[in-house]
This record gives sequence, C-alpha cells and structure tokens, in this order.
Amino acid sequence: MIKASAVAALATAAVPARAQLSRKAATPGYRIKNKRIRQSIMGWTYNPMPTEELIATCVDIGLTGIEGISRNFYPAARNAGLEISLVGSHGFGKGPNDPANHAMCIEKLMDGIAVAKEFGAKRVITFVGMETPGIDRDQARANCVRAWKQVVGHAEKNGITLCLELLNSADDSHPMKGHPGYEGDDLDFCIEAIKQVGSPNLKLLFDIYHVQIMHGDIIRNIRNFKEYIGHYHTAGNPGRGELDDTQEINYPAVMRAILATGFKGFVAQEFIPTWDDKAAALQHAAEVCDV
Repeated sequence: MIKASAVAALATAAVPARAQLSRKAATPGYRIKNKRIRQSIMGWTYNPMPTEELIATCVDIGLTGIEGISRNFYPAARNAGLEISLVGSHGFGKGPNDPANHAMCIEKLMDGIAVAKEFGAKRVITFVGMETPGIDRDQARANCVRAWKQVVGHAEKNGITLCLELLNSADDSHPMKGHPGYEGDDLDFCIEAIKQVGSPNLKLLFDIYHVQIMHGDIIRNIRNFKEYIGHYHTAGNPGRGELDDTQEINYPAVMRAILATGFKGFVAQEFIPTWDDKAAALQHAAEVCDV
C-alpha cells in the first residue's frame, strides 16, 4: 500500500500543472498570456448573461473574438477591440441540401457576407440542413454544392470564407447538444462537398465536440483535414459543458495539434456553462486552451 501510494504521488507530481486544470483548480484572475490560439466565444451559450457583460468579460480574460450575438451588438464588440469571428446566416434547420431552400440560403449568405464586410469579419457560417424525405445523401450533397457555387465567388471577391459546420446527429438529450436528422453529420460528406465546390473560400467549421461524438480520433482528423478547416468550436463531451476534468477530450493536446497545422484562425468556446460562476467557467476554458 505504501509503495502504491508513493507511485501515485510521483505520477501526480509528474503531470504538468495545466493538465490538472479542473473546476476546482482554475487560476483566479487568469488572463490569456501565450496568445498562440486566437480565442473567441459563441455568445448564445452564455444567455441570459447580458451581451454587454459578456463583451466586457471577454476583454478582461483576453479573448480577441466574439460570435453568435445579435448584430445590434457588433459595434459595441468592435469598439471593445473584439473581432466578429463568425457571422450568422441561414441556420441549420433549412439548408441547401433541399433545393426548396436555395433562394433563402443564398439570400442569407449574401447578407452575411455584406455584414461581415461591414464589420471587418472574415467568416460566415453555413450548414447542410436537416434531411428531406425523398432526397438521398448524394443528391443532398449535389444540391448543397450547386447552391454554394452561386455564393462562393462573391465571398472570394470580398475576402470572406464560408464555414460549413458539422453537427452531431446522435445526441437527442437537448435541442442544442445534438441535432438528430442533420445531414451534415459526417466528415467525409462535408469534405467531399467542399472539394466539389473547389474554392479556398469554403472551408469546414470543425466543431471538436460534434466531431468527437460522430467520429472521435480528433487529432488525427485535424491533421488529415487541416487544409480544409477554417474555424473551430469547443465544448466538453459528454454534455457540452466546460472543458474541465469531468469530460473526455484532452483540450491542451488538441490545441497543440491545431497549432502544429499552422492554423491562424479562431477557436471559439461553445460550451454551455454549468458552473455557478459563468465568468470563471469562461476564464477556465481560456486557460485550458492557452497552450
């Protein structure tokens, strides 16, 4: 027993301090210092925190971007020194996988590009959409490609990248933890669509939480698809909570893998906070990813 205790103590001592970060060990008052990962926040996850308070919290922690907030707050975010890291568009419910949605999706994407241009943003989100009865996956992908080709040239001219988000279709526990029926739930499906569009201005939004559920093997997939990735989202799995020691993804290792690919874009925190102190939860996530 004594020998076992000594070995356990040595093993704990050998673990770098950052790897031990948990909800009990977040550094009080931590502010991002390494700045090798450009961190952002997906604002919807922090409702009902007032947006003005969220903006101030991001600035205090040292995040440099914000997304997923009402466009009414874009000027305030920019005045606070935050970049709009991703502009919204047509949503994931009705997407270009169904031709009936093409006019709406194209209009929303064009509008997103215009707003991005106005506020100095570089990325606009897009989605595949929910499965439509009577349209198989090959046809759904072809429909998406046809729609995105009508927009991507305009994106190129304006220096904007469309970011296609993969969402998991497996988790049905909460309307924002998983999306049963979402057709863009597979890396090969999404990457093949991006290849068929054939533009550097359409890339993958690699949501680490969603990819972990659908595929796992996060670091290998980051390495394999690095040239197609334009944006990242985070969250702990299972549960889409904090990046703490209650979940299975080794975020410091993932962040180092992202850096090794030469990625220069944003990693946006998109976990749904469960801690009583929501600002401390964001501060903790920022520290975990500040490798």
